[in-house]
Amino acid sequence: MISFIWDSVKTEVDNNDSFGQFILTGSVSDRTILGDEHSSEEEHHSGTGRIVRKMMRTMSLFESGDSNGQVSLFDLKNGKINASVCDKTLDDYAFCLCRGGWPLAIGEDEDVALQQAIDYYENLVIDDIFSIKDIPLVKDEQKARRVLRSYARNCSTQCGDKVIKEDVSSNAATFDISTLDKYLSSLRRLFVIEDLPAWNPSLRSKTAIRTKDTRHFVDTSIACAALGIGPNGLFNDMKTFGLLFEDMAVRDLRIYADVDNANILHYRDKNDREVDAVVVFKDGDWGLVEIKLANEDEIGEAAAKLISLAKDINEEKKPSFLAIVTATKFAFQREDVVFVVPLGCLKP
Repeated sequence: MISFIWDSVKTEVDNNDSFGQFILTGSVSDRTILGDEHSSEEEHHSGTGRIVRKMMRTMSLFESGDSNGQVSLFDLKNGKINASVCDKTLDDYAFCLCRGGWPLAIGEDEDVALQQAIDYYENLVIDDIFSIKDIPLVKDEQKARRVLRSYARNCSTQCGDKVIKEDVSSNAATFDISTLDKYLSSLRRLFVIEDLPAWNPSLRSKTAIRTKDTRHFVDTSIACAALGIGPNGLFNDMKTFGLLFEDMAVRDLRIYADVDNANILHYRDKNDREVDAVVVFKDGDWGLVEIKLANEDEIGEAAAKLISLAKDINEEKKPSFLAIVTATKFAFQREDVVFVVPLGCLKP
């Protein structure tokens, strides 16, 4: 049925020779659904030249009404900020982390809203992760739960696959790297995880860059469900709270960057100096972003790090902005020119 619709759309586009005739939406890719059954050109056309693929992410805080939108990412690019106040508290951010950006959860009572991500997670580990036809996985719900829990524990870090494998099972004979690779491939194909690639600027030292991806979820609520943690539980482990807040901020930055076909990457050099997010615009401009749950001391340290790193990155263009995305109250520009932006103020 999917192949019939896809190929019929291709034929109709050919016949009418115009743009924007159809919007096809779904929760997974056509390749995920069809597998090997419709792999030949005769049975299923790729859509090249006729169909544009666009990833539909979950809703950002601005889209869900949880960001007041007083600060534009693209204004930051132009060196401007609308000094403003964010009314979001740590309790509000904790709720947003666990609720996620699922459309059905927005505006619902707290219990109903939080249940959406839990239900999604349960369906994922019981069935969905094993449903991709060309990734053979023996159905094992408990292993799926352990993989996702480990991924959530290592969210917003650059841990290697070996760390996750050892976290899942101490017995390499029962859970090896190749099996982990199948689980992770399935999660990527289902748009559950979306790691952040490394940025490779032109540097004075050609060997300065570390290229390992940063582990991230498409929506942070899946990580919270995998950890079995609710909004109140986040306050028992502020380090985990901070890593999950970073994950949610990266989700929103990706959504806002998509508006102008910009990319979100991360940076880390051989001396372990790193930046949580690099916004690379299509005109070649770029900005460095640190993400901090944040108190004033952390903001000062993050600003100093951004300024130091920006001096060492030998691009033709200097950064168009340096920013710290936080859970604090005020949006403003520091005297050292670094922007401080509450996540609850940000928009495209």
